Amino acid sequence: MEWVKMKGYAREFMVGVAEMTVEFGKGCRDIVKQSLVNDDSYIVKNFGRDSYIGKTVTEPFANLFQKLSFFNEYLPEDKDPLHAWSVIFFVSILAFLALYANFERDAYAAAPVKHVFVHPPSATCVVLPDGRYMAYKEQGVSSHRARFSVIAPHSFLSSRLAGIPGVKDSLLQEFGIRLLTYDLPGFGESDPHPNRNLESSATDMAFLANALGVDKFWVVGYSSGSMHAWAALRYIPDRLAGAAMFAPMVNPYDPIMTKEERRRTWNKWTRRRKFMYFLARRFPRLLAFFYQRSFLSGKHGQIDRWLSLSLGNRDKALMEDPMYEEFWQRDVEESIRQRNVKPFMEEAALQVANWGFSLSDLKLQKRKRSSNLLSWLKSMFTETEEYMGFLGPIHIWQVSTSMFKFLDSPLTCVHSHKSSVILSESLACILLSNQF
Repeated sequence: MEWVKMKGYAREFMVGVAEMTVEFGKGCRDIVKQSLVNDDSYIVKNFGRDSYIGKTVTEPFANLFQKLSFFNEYLPEDKDPLHAWSVIFFVSILAFLALYANFERDAYAAAPVKHVFVHPPSATCVVLPDGRYMAYKEQGVSSHRARFSVIAPHSFLSSRLAGIPGVKDSLLQEFGIRLLTYDLPGFGESDPHPNRNLESSATDMAFLANALGVDKFWVVGYSSGSMHAWAALRYIPDRLAGAAMFAPMVNPYDPIMTKEERRRTWNKWTRRRKFMYFLARRFPRLLAFFYQRSFLSGKHGQIDRWLSLSLGNRDKALMEDPMYEEFWQRDVEESIRQRNVKPFMEEAALQVANWGFSLSDLKLQKRKRSSNLLSWLKSMFTETEEYMGFLGPIHIWQVSTSMFKFLDSPLTCVHSHKSSVILSESLACILLSNQF
């Protein structure tokens, strides 16, 4: 009974609000007529039909309508031409919209949507010290034959299956390279991390190397996966022999960026990508709305729309290749197999959040000593200086001149390579020229 009474009260309230709104609208209309539209008002005197501006604007249209007035002969004689033409106009608009909707439906039916398939678990896993499982994939030569060990964290919306783009297993075998790729926390078959940041990302990389018997290794980052390569250079530099990055990502909010460097960086991106970065930094929870309607919708789509990319002609031609499309769709299916939006929100937020370090922290520099008494006494008996940073080689491909200048200013050991070089062969040559 109480619910019925509340519904009655609510209905009466809404009726009252509607009546008040109508009366308010009528009052506003009367005020406009009396103060703005009467013959003595400023608007009518200066912009009305008899004013200079009104005559200047309406006379050309009046002449045009006069020339086209012969069309009125084809209209019904008992109908007002204005009324007839308005009906014809709106019917034409409705017919056009109906034809357009029918065309879109036919085009959609001609290209059936491919649904995401969840594959059975197939990854090899290691158990991390905190009990989490990390899925990884091993390519190339075995551990006892390896001349070089390479660990490659994957980029956004990818998985361990991606490997290194353009690097085939035959090349790894030829140069004695052991390639290890793994799923980031919450991606693929890896367990999520409850307190994830870039330091924990580098620590996970070191734990994977320990579990697989790897001492020193090269870290390779592609696109946004290079964020984790930068983290490895910062937090586990003693484990790295070198780094190689393809189209590396830097933090667009890095405090050492000048206004001009930040402007050039942002101008290269699409509006949608800028908007997604803004959400990731300010309102990361809103990303779930967009992700669940794109790559987490259960249907395959276009990579450039999902990742807000502006692709060139060569990249578009590559995407249309059936072999590449099958490979990329399988990689996406593995990446989103847990159907959990949180890891993707965390990954996007990490890209634009405070990384906990700047690129200038990666260069070799003396470690600052603490000012407490224990550190002072310790320094009296030890003459060796403690250093921090990374002294090894860092090779990058596919970067603009402005981006290279930004990377070269804080890091003196960066080597830039032209994008026209075959990446897979270049990487092998770099490894051979930097043996350890």
